[in-house]
Amino acid sequence: MEKLYYENSYTKWFSARVTSCVEGKKSLYEVTLDQTAFYPEGGGQPFDMGTLGEAHVLEVHEKKGEVIHYADKPLNVGDEVEGVLDWDRRYSHMQQHSGEHLLSGLVHRQFGYDNVGFHMGQDEVTVDFNGPLTMEEATKLEQEANRLIYANLPVTASYPTAEELKSMDYRSKKELTGQIRIVEIPGGDLCACCGTHVRFTGEIGIVKVVSLTNYKGGVRMGILCGFRALMDYDKKQRQVLTISNQLSAKPDCIEQAVEKLKAKNHETEDKLHLLYQTLFQLKSDHMPDSKEPLLIMEENLTPVLLRQFCTLLYERGKGRIVLVCSEEQGTWKYALGSALEDVRFVSKKLNSQLNGKGGGSSLMVQGTFQAAKEDIERVWKQAAELT
Repeated sequence: MEKLYYENSYTKWFSARVTSCVEGKKSLYEVTLDQTAFYPEGGGQPFDMGTLGEAHVLEVHEKKGEVIHYADKPLNVGDEVEGVLDWDRRYSHMQQHSGEHLLSGLVHRQFGYDNVGFHMGQDEVTVDFNGPLTMEEATKLEQEANRLIYANLPVTASYPTAEELKSMDYRSKKELTGQIRIVEIPGGDLCACCGTHVRFTGEIGIVKVVSLTNYKGGVRMGILCGFRALMDYDKKQRQVLTISNQLSAKPDCIEQAVEKLKAKNHETEDKLHLLYQTLFQLKSDHMPDSKEPLLIMEENLTPVLLRQFCTLLYERGKGRIVLVCSEEQGTWKYALGSALEDVRFVSKKLNSQLNGKGGGSSLMVQGTFQAAKEDIERVWKQAAELT
C-alpha cells in the first residue's frame, strides 16, 4: 500500500483500487486500498475522515503496516474509487501537530525536558513534559514559538541514513529502529515523527497555551493552534463582553470588577452568617430540653449551616440525637449529631432506608438522602429503636 500522506500531506483527493473489503464490528466495513491519503490514527494524531466513492470513512487505523479504512458501506474489490478527505479536519490536525512540535522543541532546547505524551483532543491539544514549568515560562515559550511562526520557516520531512542519524540530536519518545522519519523546523525542532505537517510555519497561524497543570512530576500543557485558536479566542471574547455588560465594567477592567464583587459577596455572607446564628439561637430557645431523637427540617441551609445548627441543638440538650435536613432540587442534605451516641451506626441505618450516603465522625455525620420528606419522617420515628 502506498501512503500518499507521506509523499504529500496536502493531497485532498486521490484515486485508488480496492484490494479488500470485509464486514467488521459496529456495522462498518474494513477496506484496504492499493494507495491512500487517509492518515491512520497514531503518534497522538487522530485519523482522517472523508469518503471513498459513496461510502463515508468514519475511522482509519493501521494494522501490521496496512491502513484499514472503516466505511459505512461495502466496496467491490478491484473497483477504482475516488477518495476525498475532510480537508478542514486534516488541515487542523496539521496545524496542531506542527505547532506542538515548535513548543516541544523549544521546551527541550531551553529546559532539557522531553515530550512524554501528546494527544489531540476535541477541546485542546495536550502535551506532557517530564519537568516543571511556570505559566510565566510557558508564556515566554509561546511568544518564541509565535516568532518562529511569523518567520515562515520551512517544515521538512526526511529519512536520514543510519550514519546520518548518529550525528543528529533529534527528539524521540522511544528507541526507534529501521527507517526513521525526521521532521525539522530550523531553529525550532528536530524530531522523529510519523504525522502530517504544514509546509511552512506561517500556516500554523498562531500557537496559544490555554492551560498548564502539574502532572506526574512534570506538567501537562494545553495548546491550540491556527483556526482552532481563533475560534477559542472568539468564544472567550464573547464571554468577556457578556461579563463586562453584566458587571457594567469595561472589558479590560473586569478582573477588578470581579474582585470587588467577590469582596462584597464575602461581606454579605458574613452578615448572613451572623443572622443565621441569631436565628438558630432563637429557635433553640423555644425548644424544650429532651432525651428523645429530634428531627428538624429547614429551607435553604448550606452544609456548613446544617452542621452548625445541628451542633447547637445537641450541645444544648434539645435531643439525644439530632437530625437537621434541608431540601434542594429533590435531594435532602443532612447533618446528624449527638453528644451521647455514636451517630455513625444510625447514619448507616438511615442511609440504607433512604437511599442516602455520607460520612463523618462519632459526633457528626453529614450526607444526602434521595427520598421524600414523608419517608424521612417515617424512618426517623424509628430512631429510638435504632439507638
